[in-house]
Amino acid sequence: MENETSFLINLSAVLIVALVLGLVTARLRLSPIVGYLLGGIILGPQTPGFIADPKMAREFAEIGVILLMFGVGLHFRPRDLWAVRKIAIPGAVGQIIVSIALAVLIVLPFGLDPGQGLFIGIAISVASTVVLVRMLTDTGVLSTSQGHAAVGWLLVEDLFTALVLVVLPSMSGLLLGNSGNASGLAVSLALSASKIAALVAILFVLGKTVIPWLMTQVARTKSRELFTLTVLALALAIATGSAVLFGASMALGAFLAGMVMGQTKVSHQLAADVLPMKDAFAVLFFISVGMLFDPWVILEEPYLLIGLLGAILIAKPLTALAIVLTLRYSIRTALTVAVGLAQIGEFSFILAEEALGLGLLSAEGQSLLIACAMISITLNPLLFRTITPIEKWLRSSERAWRVAGRSEYKGAEVNLEARPKLAEIAQRGEEKQLAVVVGFGPVGQTASRILGEFNIETVIVDLNIDVIRNLSDSGRLAIFGDASRQDILEAAGIRLASYLLVTIPDLLTRTSVIIAARELNPTLRVFVRARYIQERAWLEEVGATDICTDEAESARGLAMLLLREVGADEARIQKEMLIIQENFK
Repeated sequence: MENETSFLINLSAVLIVALVLGLVTARLRLSPIVGYLLGGIILGPQTPGFIADPKMAREFAEIGVILLMFGVGLHFRPRDLWAVRKIAIPGAVGQIIVSIALAVLIVLPFGLDPGQGLFIGIAISVASTVVLVRMLTDTGVLSTSQGHAAVGWLLVEDLFTALVLVVLPSMSGLLLGNSGNASGLAVSLALSASKIAALVAILFVLGKTVIPWLMTQVARTKSRELFTLTVLALALAIATGSAVLFGASMALGAFLAGMVMGQTKVSHQLAADVLPMKDAFAVLFFISVGMLFDPWVILEEPYLLIGLLGAILIAKPLTALAIVLTLRYSIRTALTVAVGLAQIGEFSFILAEEALGLGLLSAEGQSLLIACAMISITLNPLLFRTITPIEKWLRSSERAWRVAGRSEYKGAEVNLEARPKLAEIAQRGEEKQLAVVVGFGPVGQTASRILGEFNIETVIVDLNIDVIRNLSDSGRLAIFGDASRQDILEAAGIRLASYLLVTIPDLLTRTSVIIAARELNPTLRVFVRARYIQERAWLEEVGATDICTDEAESARGLAMLLLREVGADEARIQKEMLIIQENFK
């Protein structure tokens, strides 16, 4: 009974502290992860007061790691990576190499051996998925080309993490300097590789046959708890089996399990069921990591901490910035990727846990990584707020812009190609037959196609230089640039246009585009896409003629599906559509 009470007391204390500090950090507009790590420090043995059971915390942390990696695998899509391969693969690889080299150079003067420096470099090269996606979502750029590039970059880092988890046990002897001969190491690596290959092959077969059949049978029972239980049982069984039977880490097994199950027809329901469990155990994972943190390390090794933070907050972003600009992407994409990667998080902790067990990393090294994570995650939202001011400063400095804005010059060439055709339209006096479409995602593509069917010329404005170049090569009118700038709207022929369609999701950017366009062409009819109904009043105030909201369209679409399902006739459907339209005005 005493043990049961102790367990409940520990669990209650952990969850309450996590809740309080998570709320505090969220109110401060910081990542709740910072609050969970601080909660772990408070409950850890290095601080006075109540001390949680570290054994219990570690066991929950193992489940948290499994569900975290399972969730990553579940959402991993090779096609998503392939779509941004030109920036994500060379960018992530280059940044990882630079991070490792810098870490080795930083730790050597402090008496650490190159093997530890190599591992610390690997750990600081991997950014947090949770933090990056949260920041991209909060700033409204997750669905933009910049957001896709950053997420693709992170996918490569995730795959790199999985690869490190595979080779780490075999490489531990070499990194510790006590390995045998090179042939012995090669045999060990080959054996590990063959085991992992066998694991992947077995999971591939199961993923094509047994798992889809099992998930379908469970789904047919219409029992939510059975479905959730099946997901949890499979994730834990595959992760544990990978470790026991194939010598792989449980984190890697969970990642592979997520990839396999993510290809089934019920993957969306899988994600919905796993998310609450993953979030709950992730909290316990971060708490347990915080409990391992020794605050005295900061006082004992302040200069080493500053050096590692410099690599994370300065060297990593500058490396990413240089790589993205070298690949001729826009400065906005470069800044978004650079700032998004200026932090480390859960994957660094997972790697550190694995390395600690193999003797590749000391407890002091782990504490330094935790300190770096807390500081970088705390600063990341603040860094995101500097993207727009930095871009404006670069544009205002001719010398800086000459270096940073090379992709803009490439876009300027495309913009020049559009001038003769716009001049021809102006001479013919076809003002009523021109529409400017800002954003060429699915919404912009649909709008452009419909306008074209009614012989209305469209000019596409987008910040993705590859999209603009492809449109221009196919004979379409396309302008590269930020549509919130009047010179870009001028280049798109906004003074000649009768229509402006703004399809981008970010509210602040939409507002800037509408205001800039209205100043150049007061008679313009402006149609805007918005996410939320509450944005309508503001967009109308700044000059929108009409607004289509995602919320209202979802309500109409769902209502139409339901009415047809229950057998309503067309007259009743149209009546309900009018009622919904009035309610959403």
